[in-house]
Amino acid sequence: MVDDPHGIGLHEPDSDREIEVVVFGMERGFDRQAHAIIMAPIGKNGTMTPAIAMLEREGVGFETHEYERGDELRDFGREAAEALGLPDDQVFKTLLLTIDGERDPVVVVVPVSCQVSMKLAAAAFDAKKAAMCDTAAAERITGYVVGGISPLGQRKLLRTVLDESVELFDVIYVSGGRRGLDIGIDPSDLRRMLAAAVAPITA
Repeated sequence: MVDDPHGIGLHEPDSDREIEVVVFGMERGFDRQAHAIIMAPIGKNGTMTPAIAMLEREGVGFETHEYERGDELRDFGREAAEALGLPDDQVFKTLLLTIDGERDPVVVVVPVSCQVSMKLAAAAFDAKKAAMCDTAAAERITGYVVGGISPLGQRKLLRTVLDESVELFDVIYVSGGRRGLDIGIDPSDLRRMLAAAVAPITA
């Protein structure tokens, strides 16, 4: 069992800043090539990330929460929850793991309030062993910086498992693809867009 030592999943918010919220709902079909986008177009809220581009292509409803953050903050996930005024269980971090020495890592999405169980995570991918992916490798593979790695719009569609607790909420919050940006999304939409499985993967 390990925690999130690199703070990969979420950005570092500044809880003293006002949260700006924009809601979108579009009617275009899903294009999986959105995963290959490195430089995404500017979204309708003026924010440019591959995650936002993918959501707009998919045409699902989502919320963006954008605010400035302090460079000195390091607990990305919990600080994000505090800034959004949400329970820690409803804000999720995105982690990359290596399994059984395979070349491509896998993605797990878990609440910021929890630790990842490497044993359960490995089992969810039908593997024997799982370990945290190297931070530099995670940035290179996803195209995002640590503290702003989103499960959406990564450079390559990796196998993904969402923790079963996503099913407790109508909306969950994940990184929008950069520090200082979160996305609120229906977990069923997130699951469909990522072709993700749902399983118990927390300690």
